Amino acid sequence: MSELLPLMDQAIAASFAAGREILDVYSRPINVELKDDRSPLTEADKRAHSAIAKGLEKTGLPVLSEEGRSIPTEERQAWGMYWLVDPLDGTKEFIKRNGEFTVNIALMARDNEPAGTLGSHRPVAGVLYVPVKDMLYFAWEGGGAHRLAKATTLEGKGAYELAASAARLPMQQNREAFTIVASRSHASPDTDAYIERMEKEHGRVETVSMGSALKICLVAEGTADAYPRYAPTMEWDTAAGHAIANAAGKTLIDVSTSAPMRYNKHDLLNQWFIVQ
Repeated sequence: MSELLPLMDQAIAASFAAGREILDVYSRPINVELKDDRSPLTEADKRAHSAIAKGLEKTGLPVLSEEGRSIPTEERQAWGMYWLVDPLDGTKEFIKRNGEFTVNIALMARDNEPAGTLGSHRPVAGVLYVPVKDMLYFAWEGGGAHRLAKATTLEGKGAYELAASAARLPMQQNREAFTIVASRSHASPDTDAYIERMEKEHGRVETVSMGSALKICLVAEGTADAYPRYAPTMEWDTAAGHAIANAAGKTLIDVSTSAPMRYNKHDLLNQWFIVQ
């Protein structure tokens, strides 16, 4: 879908702008506020959101993020395409200063199912930027999935040009064990049970802990075989990674439906899922 390329260019540029704002805050003592649900919020979240909103404004498409979660369902399900954004995914990792946080920008389009409680849209392109590592994951339907190191050294180039300099996902891996990537902050009995089932199916199983949506990218690139998530996430946490996983030939399956995750649900909280 070559018509997605100009939108990809804007999303990549917006992710770099957000990354600069985040790293500026990261370089100084971090002040943390608590949101209504007691989860942390930093100046970096706010500045990154402003940078993304400004960068995507010229596309003319609506932007849905945590700040816009009060938009009426009927209004947002009527959108043809929209941006689904998490300006700083992995705030806990940011506060811990372990570098495992990302900027997530997904382009959403109507799916082929009737709109309803379970959703109305699917991700057709995704940009996931890791500011500390200057690593960019990006994908669009028809264009494949890619990973670009030292990404901002090529800032200003479009997605098509960047893809020519990037590694195509999935990459060749030399792993002997079935590898599961799990959340560093959200262990659960269901995850333990999944690991046990995989041990019975595959014998040797290794687990890798990682924060933020990077876990989805590890499956997309082939570093891990599966990412089970039996803990809460919001739609903006997963959409960009989901687009990248799809383009890499992987799937993000809603455990409750055994089908690919749908988006723009009445409740923007995701069901449990498995990326594989």
